[in-house]
Amino acid sequence: MALTTKGRATRQRIIEGAAAYLRGDEPAGVTLDDIRAITGTSKSQIFHYFPDGKEELFLAVARHEADRVLDDQQPHLGALTSWAAWERWRDSVVARYRAQGRHCPLGTLMGQVGSTPGAHEVVSTLLGQWQAHVRKGIGDMQAAGLVRESVDADRVAAAFIAGIQGGVQVLMSTGHVGHLEAVLDTLIDYLRG
Repeated sequence: MALTTKGRATRQRIIEGAAAYLRGDEPAGVTLDDIRAITGTSKSQIFHYFPDGKEELFLAVARHEADRVLDDQQPHLGALTSWAAWERWRDSVVARYRAQGRHCPLGTLMGQVGSTPGAHEVVSTLLGQWQAHVRKGIGDMQAAGLVRESVDADRVAAAFIAGIQGGVQVLMSTGHVGHLEAVLDTLIDYLRG
């Protein structure tokens, strides 16, 4: 569907309003009426921009939140070319999840739309892009002679992403970022090796 400038702005306002609401303390059992009320839109507007209803809207919100995960780590994630840059990236990841606390908006959304076609693609795309950034950073450090050539950049990048996700799961259970910090510090130390 081709949208006017005003239409794109309205659609984006609905997505951002729904995302902000889902980041709040009471995201369970969200209805389209909740989204309509907080975004100041009519039911017909919601269905105009999201003809398949709640699942389509929530997938759009999941994509928005997935983009935020990477955007929140910039410019550090895109410039992992020195040890100071790796430390800044590490600190940005920890700060993001510390501020988020036990509530993971993307996790909440995926719990609500997990069986919807496209939901797994959102997560797979996010993880793939994230891993590619880290892999590039490792490769750049290898090219500069700061990381051993024998390090398998793709495998270590995968370990970073898996470790971060594990650390986030522990954070969501305990409210503490210690495990997330430990995995990032351990993997950066491994690269320095």
